Amino acid sequence: MPTAQTALAGRAERPFVVPARHEVLGTPLEGPWPAGTEMLYVAMGCFWGAERIMWRLPGVVTTAAGYMGGFTPNPTYEETCTGQTGHTESVLVAYDPARISPAEILKAFWENHDPTTANRQGNDVGTQYRSAIYWTTPEQEAAVRATAAAFQGELDKVRAGTISTQLAPAAEVGPFWYAEDYHQQYLHKNPGGYCNHGPNGLTCPIGIANLPAQQDILPGRPE
Repeated sequence: MPTAQTALAGRAERPFVVPARHEVLGTPLEGPWPAGTEMLYVAMGCFWGAERIMWRLPGVVTTAAGYMGGFTPNPTYEETCTGQTGHTESVLVAYDPARISPAEILKAFWENHDPTTANRQGNDVGTQYRSAIYWTTPEQEAAVRATAAAFQGELDKVRAGTISTQLAPAAEVGPFWYAEDYHQQYLHKNPGGYCNHGPNGLTCPIGIANLPAQQDILPGRPE
């Protein structure tokens, strides 16, 4: 990881245009969103597949691909991929807390990537692919810590390693910088595009009795 002193300088303004609306959900990509909408940020390797997992969840208002957790202001994809901005490929998840809880979002997070491989997901290697969760509310933090502990228990049962996911408040790690137009909802625009996300074979048991079954989450949701 670079430091604030060694990271790329970046720039004062965004060097590209971000779409106004979500390609799948039709909602504003940068807001404004309905009153009460909350934001949670997750990173689980390449943001293409991670974003698709999140936009399929009921109660999610919008999602966006971007960069977070680093030092370089207004980074580009090429800069982030050098590992010299400090960012990880992240997904903004704006959601209606009356329709979906942070625990349900985090259930999808833990179950669809490998949180034990620091700075790596499959063949994608580098700090920009590290696993991370950045929360914005006390309720989210409680859910993050509870689900992390619960999922570690599942990993321990099969001796699958120790969670390396970065857990931090969004206010501590800095802004979410939106990614370029072509990254937004990439797998909707490119159905055969690269994706290394999917069920890892384990279940996150937090509140399982109160969560919708997996088969109730995905069918009927936008592709």
